Amino acid sequence: MLNTVPRQILNDGTEEYKEREIIMAPRSYIVRFGGIVLSVAAIATIGAFFSGEVWSQVARIAARDPGVRPTAASDGAMLPGLSYMEKQVFGVGLEAFKEVASVQGGIPDTEAGLGPRFNLDSCAGCHAHPAIGGTSPVVNPQVEVAKKEGATNEIPSFIKIDGPVREARFKSNPDGTPDGGVHALFTITGRKDAGGCNIQQPDFRTAVARQNVVFRIPTPVFGAGLIEAIDDDALLANLMANSARKQGLGIRGRANMKGRRNTSGNDGTITRFGWKAQNKSLEIFAGEAYNVEQGITNELFPQERDETPRCNSNATPESRTNYAAATPLEVPSDVVKFALFMRFLAPPAPVPDTDTIVRGRKLFEDVGCAMCHTPTLHTGNAAVGSLRDKDVNLYSDLMLHNMGPGLADDVSQGNAGGDEFRTAPLWGLGKRIFFLHDGRTKDLLEAIQAHASFGGGQQYVPSEANQVVGQYNRLNEIDKQHMLNFLRAL
Repeated sequence: MLNTVPRQILNDGTEEYKEREIIMAPRSYIVRFGGIVLSVAAIATIGAFFSGEVWSQVARIAARDPGVRPTAASDGAMLPGLSYMEKQVFGVGLEAFKEVASVQGGIPDTEAGLGPRFNLDSCAGCHAHPAIGGTSPVVNPQVEVAKKEGATNEIPSFIKIDGPVREARFKSNPDGTPDGGVHALFTITGRKDAGGCNIQQPDFRTAVARQNVVFRIPTPVFGAGLIEAIDDDALLANLMANSARKQGLGIRGRANMKGRRNTSGNDGTITRFGWKAQNKSLEIFAGEAYNVEQGITNELFPQERDETPRCNSNATPESRTNYAAATPLEVPSDVVKFALFMRFLAPPAPVPDTDTIVRGRKLFEDVGCAMCHTPTLHTGNAAVGSLRDKDVNLYSDLMLHNMGPGLADDVSQGNAGGDEFRTAPLWGLGKRIFFLHDGRTKDLLEAIQAHASFGGGQQYVPSEANQVVGQYNRLNEIDKQHMLNFLRAL
């Protein structure tokens, strides 16, 4: 979306246009024409007094992303209403989530198990912003960890100090068969605690040159326990709701389950965690990430991903139940602690309503965004009181949708195809720095536009979001700004 009006960036970060300056944020909507200050709401009332030339400039105002909201003390808090013991478990899980891993645990303040292949050395490093449990921070810690403790890793071209934390997946194997698996960025080779391990990083230069590599960024886990506690029946009923309108907009959607839905291949229930809703539970989500992202074997994923001799000095699984623990809180493995921490994390807190937020919310529903980004679902009869019978204001249906060739990554997970992604929950969006599954943009406008793409061949159908994005694009710029302000208020 181009802004055709000449502008300059002022010292305070606002943009000054030749004809006027516009500052549009959730709490401040001001348009200046010379020395006259007008509220947006008043423009329509007194618009008749403007000359045609001045009014034409108002029409050329371009909506823009209000930007990342500041962090708050409530970010990363525990659910309200937890029992004394549940609070203790949350604290123990938080400490485990913050642990830094080394190869053998001999480096002070580290736990054993890193590598031999890995993407980062702590859970909190990936899930850092706006608080522990979030997503990629402002400064990418992968740049530092590449050379940590003497490691000899080359930093891949797609890892930037000001870019998102990323994992890399290769679309195809050398023989052309589908791959789709994570190829860890780094190895422990050269680290002072790695012994004689000597293995090579994947050939990312060739993969980039052949466009055979795709990326994923960390998903925030705030409110994850509430998502886990939503019954399958509630998800399926929501999928069927408003069916006529959804069909009219070209929205289909399906759960990640066997056949028409993306489900666990073991019990047939709906999976819901991860960019393609590929993981069933928080414990599976944690166990897989521990093994894939840090290379730490555990009781759910007990084998090393690379079993090269001299690179595996620890007994496996490296993270396991501690039967000799002095206190009951220390008995569970790290994976169980991670899952409990995520389960008891509170959801993000939105900004209190203002006129622009209320208007933006209505427009969000009017254009059809809410047909996939369901504002509220409801939990079932969960064993934990703080998760039982609760509204979940996640702004997602947790279903898979065809997003067209523009977002397709050619990776299949569970029953999710190469162009299918879970509707990303939007709660907490106001404090996210990077958008979309691969972190390709920091601009909310660009992220919205990327939802639209048209099928160009036999492989993928057009995006289910095409008509909705078209309706957004037909809004006037002030209404677009209301929608952006609403989204950044979540």
